[in-house]
Amino acid sequence: MEKLAIEGGRPACPPGTIPPWPIFDHREEEGLSRVLRSRVWWRVPGKEVDAFEAEFAAFHDARRALAVTNGTQAIELSLAALGVGRGDEVIVPAFTFASTATAVLAVGALAVPVDVDPDTYCIDLRAVRRAITPRTRAILPVHLAGHPCDMQALSEIAAQHDLHLIGDAAHAHGVRWAGESITRLAKISIFSFQSGKLMTAGEGGAVVYDDESLAERLWVLHSCGRPRADRSYRHVATGTNLRVTELQGAILRAQLARLPDQLAEREEAAPRLDALLGSIGGLRMAKRDPRVSRHGHYMYMIELDELRSDIDRDALVDALVAEGVPAFRSYMAIPDFPAFAEGSGSPEVREAMNRQPVPVSRRFAARSLWLHHAVLLGGAEVQRSVAAAFDKVLRRMGRASKTAR
Repeated sequence: MEKLAIEGGRPACPPGTIPPWPIFDHREEEGLSRVLRSRVWWRVPGKEVDAFEAEFAAFHDARRALAVTNGTQAIELSLAALGVGRGDEVIVPAFTFASTATAVLAVGALAVPVDVDPDTYCIDLRAVRRAITPRTRAILPVHLAGHPCDMQALSEIAAQHDLHLIGDAAHAHGVRWAGESITRLAKISIFSFQSGKLMTAGEGGAVVYDDESLAERLWVLHSCGRPRADRSYRHVATGTNLRVTELQGAILRAQLARLPDQLAEREEAAPRLDALLGSIGGLRMAKRDPRVSRHGHYMYMIELDELRSDIDRDALVDALVAEGVPAFRSYMAIPDFPAFAEGSGSPEVREAMNRQPVPVSRRFAARSLWLHHAVLLGGAEVQRSVAAAFDKVLRRMGRASKTAR
């Protein structure tokens, strides 16, 4: 049997097989040069960030976008602008990146994690309904891995209980549900431009919205409490500095111009990788709701099913990485973070964190892994190489497990 790369063998995906990320070309270089030569690097008198915001909003069929320093603070800013704070509760999925919950805590509210759907990894609608209390002020669903949540159903729940609906679209740039942008039914949607995201400036984020009445408050809170037109240091609120630079704006404009073609390429490649990995057996890929018009495929999610119960997930990820596959362990279930363990944080935070049962999220945390979206770029040979790596590693690990017994 072929020697695994982790043991010194030849990797199934040698360097150069999978496209490097991030991708850039002359457009980013020209944009950066344009800003550098202008000597206007701050966004307030500049043009690049303003142009990016207009282009990004239009791409999502929205009226407004505001670029900010990162996705985490985009959530904090959105909550603060909507008046969510101390004494309030916000419902979040239990299976997501930490910031979805910690941003809620940062504004003084309580995060209440609920379970996710076993097929799509998105927030479970029934769990949302069960978690609503008189203190609930907002629902914060995550379009996890680029698969959109059912925003129509969530908007109906939010309207019934007079709650804000804030969409965490950090994984879901350009994603559409039933032909419409995922931003349409959310009060505010937030995006991330961190290095691994579908479009990136190294760091960055955005809030996207339609309600014009929010525009000035969002600006003030993200710009040290100063109105946009202020030239006399008249701070009208306790804000902070979440502004991005003109250099980031130029990069993001170039990244956005490339995004539609990349989304289309991933849409074409994902079913191909589904078929290749499905033929190996014992791997359960996330399902796609038929109402999804465009999936983001930020993370390619895989769960080890019962046939692979003998496989150690962490050892599998390590072996795949050695084979050249950009594989990652899944998120922990949010209630299980050490930060919220007994003796850490406040009792009130711990109670909210552990109020709802989250068995599906804990199963995913233990038995799933994800691949970076670059495996869906570069053509069919990339997906074949990734599948070959899985087949190679699983054959060897399965054989070793049987031998050990």
